[in-house]
Amino acid sequence: MKKTRTYLLLFLFCLVTNQIVAQNSQLRPYTIEDGLPQSQVYDIIQDATGYLWLGTQGGGLANFDGSTFLVWNESDGLLSNYIHALYSRNDTLFIGSKRGLSVKVKERISNYEGPTIHQFYSVEGILYIATQKGIYRFSNAGGFTKIGIHPEIDNSSINEVYFDGSFFWLATNNGLWKLAELGASTSEKLKLESNNFSSLVFYGDKIFAATFNDGIRVIDAKNKDKTILIREPQRINSMSIQNKDELWVATDDDGITVIATESFEEIKRLNTHNGLSVPDVRKISSDKDSNIWIATSGGGFYKYFQNNFNHYDQDSGLKGDRIYAVHQVNDEIWISSSEGGLTKIDSLGIHEIPPTNAFANVKVKTITSDGKGNIWVGSDGRGLLFRETKKVDSIVTSFTDSLQVKLDTISTTVIKNHVLNTDNGFPDNWIRKIIVNEDHIWAATYTSGIIKFNYYPATDSLVIKKTFGKGDAISDLHIKEMTTDNQGRMWYATKNGDIGYIENENVTNLPSVLNQQIAISTLLFHQNKLFIGTAGRGIWYSDVHDPLVFKKLEGTKKLSSENIYQLIFDNQGYLWSGTERGVDKIALSEANEIVDVYHFGRDDGFLAIETCLNAVAEDVKGNLWFGGIYGLTQYTPSENNTQTQKPKIRFTELEIDYKAVDSIDANTWSKTKKVLQLNPEQTQLAFRYKTVDINHPNDVQYRTKLNKTEWGPWSIENKQSLVGLAYGSHLFSVQSRSFRWHESDPIQFSFFIDSPLHKKPWFQWAMFALAVAAVVIMSLVYIRRIKARNTQEKERLQVQNHLLTLEQKALRLQMNPHFIFNVLNGIKGMGSSKPQKMNTTINSFAVLLRETLNNSRKDSINLSQEIKTLEHYIEVEKLMSPKLFTHQIIVETKPNTEEILIPPMLIQPFVENAIRHGILKGPREGELSILFYTDNKFLHCTIIDNGLGIFESQKTQNQTNHQSMALTVTQERLESISGKDALKITELKNTDKSVAGTSIVLKIPLQTDY
Repeated sequence: MKKTRTYLLLFLFCLVTNQIVAQNSQLRPYTIEDGLPQSQVYDIIQDATGYLWLGTQGGGLANFDGSTFLVWNESDGLLSNYIHALYSRNDTLFIGSKRGLSVKVKERISNYEGPTIHQFYSVEGILYIATQKGIYRFSNAGGFTKIGIHPEIDNSSINEVYFDGSFFWLATNNGLWKLAELGASTSEKLKLESNNFSSLVFYGDKIFAATFNDGIRVIDAKNKDKTILIREPQRINSMSIQNKDELWVATDDDGITVIATESFEEIKRLNTHNGLSVPDVRKISSDKDSNIWIATSGGGFYKYFQNNFNHYDQDSGLKGDRIYAVHQVNDEIWISSSEGGLTKIDSLGIHEIPPTNAFANVKVKTITSDGKGNIWVGSDGRGLLFRETKKVDSIVTSFTDSLQVKLDTISTTVIKNHVLNTDNGFPDNWIRKIIVNEDHIWAATYTSGIIKFNYYPATDSLVIKKTFGKGDAISDLHIKEMTTDNQGRMWYATKNGDIGYIENENVTNLPSVLNQQIAISTLLFHQNKLFIGTAGRGIWYSDVHDPLVFKKLEGTKKLSSENIYQLIFDNQGYLWSGTERGVDKIALSEANEIVDVYHFGRDDGFLAIETCLNAVAEDVKGNLWFGGIYGLTQYTPSENNTQTQKPKIRFTELEIDYKAVDSIDANTWSKTKKVLQLNPEQTQLAFRYKTVDINHPNDVQYRTKLNKTEWGPWSIENKQSLVGLAYGSHLFSVQSRSFRWHESDPIQFSFFIDSPLHKKPWFQWAMFALAVAAVVIMSLVYIRRIKARNTQEKERLQVQNHLLTLEQKALRLQMNPHFIFNVLNGIKGMGSSKPQKMNTTINSFAVLLRETLNNSRKDSINLSQEIKTLEHYIEVEKLMSPKLFTHQIIVETKPNTEEILIPPMLIQPFVENAIRHGILKGPREGELSILFYTDNKFLHCTIIDNGLGIFESQKTQNQTNHQSMALTVTQERLESISGKDALKITELKNTDKSVAGTSIVLKIPLQTDY
C-alpha cells in the first residue's frame, strides 16, 4: 500500500513538474482576430527585408511586419488562394499554390498553371520545384517547366528535395530516392525505400527521413546500411533543425515533438495540452532573430519564445487570469486570481486553497504573512482573512504482536481560518494593503484611513489600537500603497498624490509631493532612497531625509510607459517597473540616471501584459513574480547571451515630382555607384525606406541627412520628402535603429539635378556682359533724369512738412484755450459759495496750467509726463465737480512710460468729455478708467466712463446747440497722426439694454526716444 502511494506521489510530482517546466516555452498566437486572413497556414518564410510571408488555405498570401498584415488573393492577381509553399529571392517572391506557380515582383504578379506545389529548393542558382506530379524548374527565360527524370518519380508527389553537395535526395509519396542529378540522363538513380516519405532533414552526417505513418529513418551518410528508426511521432508533416541541434517534428494530430539530434531522445512536446489551440502543425521555421514560427492548420500561426519568463494562467491551473495580489513566504508564492480566492505555487506545482464560506468569491487585493508563516488576506468588501497554521499533537493507538496497546504522539498541521470584518468589530471591509510587523498589524483601507490592531486567535480577540484618519492629518483617506522603512516608520501614499508616515503614533502628512493631484501607485525603499511610481507621471525618487525632494527618474532612454503599477529591485541591481504595456528592466547609474531600459511585452514573452497594482514579489531564489490581467509571469534572472543582430534598412520606394518611379529599384541602385540624372524641372524627390523588426515593429526609428549636413533627429517616420532642391550633385543618406538603439549601416542614394540653360555658366557670363553694356548706357541717361526729379521732390516734401507742422500747432492752439476757458468758468462758480475750495482749485490749476504751457511748446512728450498732466487735470475736475467720482489709470506698456513719446494734450479732451458729458450727467456715482497698452506698432488708450452715454449726451448737446470743440479738434488731430479709424467711440449697454456708459478707444503710432 505504501509503495503504491509512493509511486502515485512520484507520478504526480513528475506530472506537475513537467507542467511547470513546460511553461518556459511561451507561445504567442496570431489569428484572424489579429488580421490573419485565414486560420490554416501552410508555410512561413522571411524575406531579405525581414517581412514574414504566410501562405494560407483559402485566404491567399499574407505579409506580416510584426504588427500589421497585408493580404493578396485571387482578386489581386494570384493564381489561387490555396498556397502550400513560399520562397523568397532578392525582391522576388515565389508562391506555390494548388493550381501552380505565381511569381510576385513588387506589385506585379505573373502566373504559371501547373500541379500543386509542395516545396521550392534552390541549388547553384537553379530553382527546383517539388510538385504533386514530379519535379519542375523555373527560370526567367524558360518559365515553369517540368524535368523528366524517371516515370515513377515523374508521376509521384514530391514532398521535399535536398542536395547534400553530391547527390539529390527526394522524399516522395512512394519512396525515398537518391540521384546524382535531376534529369533523365542522371548516372545514378536509387530508390532506397518504398514508403510515403513526407520530409527530409540533414544534420552533420545524419539524414533524417520522415515517413507520414511509420516514424523517422535516421541514415548515416557515411554508412548507408546503418539506419535507426525513431518510431514516434507519427503522421509527420514536416521537420526542421532549430536551436542548432534540435529536430522539430510537425505532426497533423499531436502538435510538435522536439528530438535531440545526437541521442534521439524526446526533449519536449508542444501540443494542445501546453499552448497550441490545434494539433495539426504544417511548418516550423525560424527568422534572423532566432524566433521560431509555427504554422498550423486551423489555429493560425505562433511565435515561440525561449526566454527567462514562465507564464501561468487558467490553462496552467490557475483559477483565473487576472492576478490582483502576489506574496512570497518561505519557498511558496501566494496569489489571488480574479474572484477565485487564493492559490499557492511551490516546487510541487499549483495548489488551489479551499475557500472559507465567509470569504468565497471575493476579490483579494493584498496578501502578506507573519513570522510564523500565517497568511493575512485583505479583500474588497469582505474584510480580512487570517489563515492560521499551527501544529497539533495527536495520540495514535497501535497494537504490538503480543496484542499490547501502544500509544504514539504525532504532530499534525492544522489550518484554521478567521475572518475579521464589520460584523465582528473591524472598522472597514475594504482593504487595500496589510503589513504585519513584530508588534502590530496594519491595514490600509479605501476610505477609513489606516488601522493599527492586534488579533489573538486563541481567544478570538480583536483589539483596535488606533485608526489614523483625517483627525490625525491624513487628508486623503483613499490609500493606494503602504510600506515600512528601515527605521520602522509606516509610510503611505494616496490617490491625490499625498505621501506620509506614522511614527510613534504621530502622522506626518506631505500633501501633493509632486505639486499636483496625481495618484501614487507604489512605494519602494532601496539604499536609503524612496522611489515612487505614479499614474501617468513615471517614476520619482528622493533621499530619505527631511524634507523629501523628489526628482524624476530620467536618462538617455525613456520608459515604455509613464503609468507605473509595480516597482521592485532584483538581486542584480536592476529596477523593474510594471505598466499597462508589460515590464521595464531599468539599469541605473550611481547618480540614479537611466542608463538603459529593457522592455518586455507580449512580443517578448511577457504574456501577462498589463500588470496589476503592487502584485509583484521576489522569491527566495531571486525570481521575480508579476501579476497581470492575463495571468502570472515568473522571471528568472540570468545572463543574456543572445546576440542581437544589427538592423538592416532598405529603400522601398522613390518618388520624383510626387509620382512613384517603378523603372528604378532604389534599393538596388543604392548599392552601386550610379548617379540618377534628373532634368532641371525635377527638383522634388521623396524616399520611402523600411527596417522590419518582427519583435518590436513600432519601435524602429530613422534619421536622414542630405549631402554633408548633420544627421536629423530620430523619428518613427519612414518617408522623407525633399522639395525645391538646388541644381547639382546630391547624396541622400538614411539610417535606422532598433528599440535597443542598435544602429544599421547607413544607405545612400546619389542623384544629380541638371541646371537649365539660363543657369549654365557660359550663358550667364554672356548675358552678364550684354547686361553690363546696356546698364552703363541706360544708367547715364537715367542718372541725369533722376537728379532733376529728386531735386523737385525734395523741395515739394520740405513745403509739405512745413505745412503739417503749422497744422499741428494750430490744432493745439485751438484746443488749449477751450480747456482753459472751461476750468476758469468752473472756478468762477465757486467764488461766492466755496472760497476755500476755490483757492485749492486755483493752486492745482496753476500747476496744471504750467505743465500745459510747457508741453504746448513741444512736438512730443513722454507718456509719463502725459499721465502726470492727466492726473492733475482729473484732480482739478474733482475739486470743481458737484458730483463725486473715482478714477484709475492702468499702464501695461513695453517699453516703459519714460521711453514712449506722445503728442501733448492728446488724451485730455477725451477725458474732459467723459467727465463733463458723461459722468456729471449720469444717474450714478461716477467711475472713470484709463488704460494704456502697446503692441508691436501702436500705443493704445482706452477711456471708459459709466455716465450718461455718448448718444444721450449728444441729444442734450443738440438741444442746447452746444458742440464739444475740443473733442472735434482732437479727433482731427488724431486722424492727421494715425489716419482714419484711429478713434472708436462706443456706447456700453447693460444686460437689460440700458446705457452703462461710454468707451473711447484710440491708437497712435508707437514712438520711443531711442
